[in-house]
Amino acid sequence: MAHAVDSRNEQGRERRRERASVRRRWWSGWPHWAGYAAAVWSLGYGLAGLYWALGGAGYPFAQAAADRSSGSVLDPSPVAVVAPVMAAVGLVGAVCGLLMARRRCGTGAGRRALLVFGWALAATLVVGVQDYTLIAVLAFAPLLVVFAFTGVPGPQGGVGDILFWHRDNLLILFVGGVLWTLATLAHQRRTGGLCAHCGRGGRAAAWTTPESADRWGRRAVLVSVLSTVPYEVTRVAWFFGYPLGITDAFLEDMQDTPGLLGIGLGLALASVGGAVLTHGLVARWGEVWPRWVPFRAGRPVAPATAIVPALLVSVVAVPGGLMMIRAGNQPFGWGTNYPAMLWVVWGAALGAATLAYYLRRRGTCGHCAQG
Repeated sequence: MAHAVDSRNEQGRERRRERASVRRRWWSGWPHWAGYAAAVWSLGYGLAGLYWALGGAGYPFAQAAADRSSGSVLDPSPVAVVAPVMAAVGLVGAVCGLLMARRRCGTGAGRRALLVFGWALAATLVVGVQDYTLIAVLAFAPLLVVFAFTGVPGPQGGVGDILFWHRDNLLILFVGGVLWTLATLAHQRRTGGLCAHCGRGGRAAAWTTPESADRWGRRAVLVSVLSTVPYEVTRVAWFFGYPLGITDAFLEDMQDTPGLLGIGLGLALASVGGAVLTHGLVARWGEVWPRWVPFRAGRPVAPATAIVPALLVSVVAVPGGLMMIRAGNQPFGWGTNYPAMLWVVWGAALGAATLAYYLRRRGTCGHCAQG
């Protein structure tokens, strides 16, 4: 009986190891499939742009009601101008993505043209056309599940009043930007004589050594943590009834909206928790699980466990801060916008700290055996 139980347990462990191996193989092959994925995404969005240019419904950057207007730089923009541009860029992107995937145009002017197009498109999709939607979805992800059953505090009728097409489209564009980032990075590395997976192959710059990355990474962590303090302080003050940076009337309006100040407090506390986790990028417990973590104590922290969430937050914070900068002064007081403007600094510093952590933790590349 015991032998049968042990056998089943061993079979279960083997199946889990096989599934983990498949996941690793799928992700580790990103330099090979990223170009194709970017091409498919570009073709799909290019066809959508062509559909809108020909009069199709659902153009995502049309004039919207005030309560459904996004903060994107393209909202609102005329379909007669922007939709044809979407179609043209999408169809050109499909061709360029295939060229990258097939490893064509690897030298000279062709290589430069592909890299300029790829990086420009990636930056536009990830940062340029975005607003605060990305960081809001990331921060509210757990609450959105709750709101689906309880309703949304304030005048909104449900989750559909938060994630409507104008905002959903920005998420689609962000996914495309990520795919173009991966595709362009892989092509730049391959055609530059470097390993497409880790970027090694040439002479390493002094700032990329683990010792140097540790020094400037600590400074980046400090800047990242300090840049969120004004946002946290103002939201906590509002919750306890102090109109720090806002008018008394605006505070009263928020107090009259059930749950609104509680959400602000929750975001502030989440920001504080994120600052603590950011410290892990330069602390010992960011590399080895501390004793109080069940089942993982003393084991090495997989680099991706820290890098993926930190990189995601750093990327979505920047466009949210840029939107607040574009919004400028607000009649409700400096506390509404100015603390959030620092999200640009927060995102940039967190991205630098994440890069430093990666440079310190990266081991031997499984593809080029360097490191």
